[in-house]
Amino acid sequence: MIEQFFSDSATRERLFVGPLANDIDRFAAMLASRGYARSTARDKLRLLGHLSEWLRQRNLGATDLDERLIDRFRRHRVRRGRVDRATVPTCRALLAFLRETGRVLVPDEVIEHSALDRLEHDFAHYLTCERGLVAATLLNYVPIARCFLRERFGDAAPRLDELSPRDVHQFVLRQSRIVSRKRAQLIVSALRSFLRYLYVRGDITTELAAVVPTVASWRLTELPKALPPAQVEHLLHSCDRGTPAGRRDYAILLLLARLGLRAGEVVAMTLDDIDWESGVVIVRGKGARHEPLPLPQDVGEALVDYLRHARPRCDTRRVFVRLHAPRCGFASSCAIEDVVHRALARAGLDPAFKGAHLLRHSLATRLLKHGASLAEIGELLRHRRPETTQIYAKVDLASLRALVQPWPGGA
Repeated sequence: MIEQFFSDSATRERLFVGPLANDIDRFAAMLASRGYARSTARDKLRLLGHLSEWLRQRNLGATDLDERLIDRFRRHRVRRGRVDRATVPTCRALLAFLRETGRVLVPDEVIEHSALDRLEHDFAHYLTCERGLVAATLLNYVPIARCFLRERFGDAAPRLDELSPRDVHQFVLRQSRIVSRKRAQLIVSALRSFLRYLYVRGDITTELAAVVPTVASWRLTELPKALPPAQVEHLLHSCDRGTPAGRRDYAILLLLARLGLRAGEVVAMTLDDIDWESGVVIVRGKGARHEPLPLPQDVGEALVDYLRHARPRCDTRRVFVRLHAPRCGFASSCAIEDVVHRALARAGLDPAFKGAHLLRHSLATRLLKHGASLAEIGELLRHRRPETTQIYAKVDLASLRALVQPWPGGA
């Protein structure tokens, strides 16, 4: 495989040295499969050769490679005057590749964690194995638990038996002053879960989860943010479907606007989720639920156009992938949010709320105005509880007018 990037045999021989010599071909194949340009791949493979030679000179093997050794190699290159931004990312990509292929042990087996690291790992394991929570919840809950302990104990090992209700109250009050109400609610939920875990495990003797203050939140106090149907169509037409990025963004926006998908559901969609013969798409929703939805004709046509003419060739089964290397699925729902933000800017629209949920709310509002019931809208949006859909009753002006009483003393 390395011959694809280096035709000169002398150059290839110089790269096949040291403990990483047997990994160069497979790493080159990985770079090719992820769509790296030839010049970029050559630079990365040369760097791999330098790392392998550096390891050989120090009598180190591939199994010794970890994050700390990569940092030592970076400092070595800086001292030699070889300063570049690609050293650490390339070495980390190589380390991840070696761990995936079993050549190097996974982090939990090679890194000596601090007490806080071990506690964080155990909490994540509890959330996954005992609570059955999905990865997205872990990404929210675990950093909040770490932040709480960092604020209380700093860099020292956490002395959990010293935690008090005052620590809990002060943390929540500090956070609530600098974050939104929704974020404060998430912090409170995560903190309760973490403190309940510590109590069950016996690390604390007081059930501190009970003293976590509640963030005030009154249901149905806001109007759902939505765009009029004409503006939604204008937003869709803003995509330049003559370019790969335009074809991809158009398909993403149609999934949001026609099916009301959440950003994370678009990210998680795989090629296997689309049943072309039945005209059905499986949505990977909240709580690890998989739910079928009918695939509208215009959405199906947009997906076919993207898959045939714009989606890069790559190994991932994700429907939507990065157009530039590394060609893989989006890392998070932030990529979908960015697609919506760019589309709004192109269309010259400036609504108060600019997230992907804007199109989900717009769909529900449009269906309501066309006579759909709240139950039907809740089924399409896959709400678990009917109460979640009730907020759309506030924009059902036709039904609300029937409830209005004459103003006393009016004409």
